[in-house]
Order: sequence, then structure tokens, then C-alpha cells
Amino acid sequence: MAHDAPAYGLWSLAVINIAVFAVFAFSFTRPRTARLQSSYPGVDWLSHDAGHLLEILFGWRANPHFGPFHVLSFLLIGGGFMLLARAWNVLYMAQRTHTLATTGPYARIRHPQYVAFILIMLGFLLQWPTLLTLAMFPILVWMYVRLARREEREVRTEFGEAYARYAEATPAFIPRRGGSPMRGRA
Repeated sequence: MAHDAPAYGLWSLAVINIAVFAVFAFSFTRPRTARLQSSYPGVDWLSHDAGHLLEILFGWRANPHFGPFHVLSFLLIGGGFMLLARAWNVLYMAQRTHTLATTGPYARIRHPQYVAFILIMLGFLLQWPTLLTLAMFPILVWMYVRLARREEREVRTEFGEAYARYAEATPAFIPRRGGSPMRGRA
């Protein structure tokens, strides 16, 4: 039994994982400089509320859990989970019947599940921004877009012209204003 694919070879991924873990682990060490403390003298940087960096940067002194960024984050997270649930239900039914998913959220965008993941990540990023989450967010978005493009090639091969018409009428990630472009189409 011969395989063309090497068993090992994701060393770049291993290095990235080690770097991410190292940054995370070192983030718990106490800063040795007072520069940040002199710019924001009333902030205890080791407290829970200091993790809500956007509220601190805007100078809001209220409870960050009721601030506009936190409320917006809850809307993004909740909306993302609702979109994800609706999209997965449609996709599950389409896979069971071996048909193209074009109803529900799929009538407005071709990749609602990835849009949902991005909304959820953006919500958590607004709620609790850290250097790690700021660095990882664009990487994860890029990976989801890349994964969506690869899946599109596979679905185009499987469904041919039907998928080509669907892809032409339905945007990939951002819905068009107005009604569903797929209404009334066969």
C-alpha cells in the first residue's frame, strides 16, 4: 500500500500553533513598563474589565458589560448563531435529498455558514479584543473564504450548470439589497 501524500509535512502549521500558544502563555506575565499605565492611570490592567479594551480606549467609565460594544457583540454573536442554525438545517436537508441548497439563507448568499462563523468571531472580537484575537481574525476570515472557494469548485463539479446559474444569481458572502434573486427560478 503506497501513498503519495507525506504523513508529515504540516510543519508550518505546527510552528504557527506553537507561536500562538507562546503569545497566549506570555500574555499572562506582568508588563515591566509603566507607559500604558501612565496613559490610562485609573485602569487596573490585570482586572477583568481591562479586557474590554474598546471601552477603555474610548474613555467610557461605565460597566463594560452594558456598553455599546458589548451590546453590539451580543447582536453579532446571536445573529451569527441564528444564521448558522438556519443554514445548517437547509444544507442538511439538501444533502439528504442530494439537491443544491438554494432556499432559506442560501437564497440570499452562497455561504451563510461561513458568514455566520465570521459574525460570531467578530462579535467575540468586539467583546474581548486581545492581540491574539486581533491577529487571528483576518487569518481565520481568509481561511473561511479559501475553504468556501474550494467547496464551490467541488459543488460546481457535482451540480454543473445548475450551480453555475445559482452562483451567477447569488452573491457569495454579502447579500444584495432587495429581495431574493433566486425567487421564481427553477
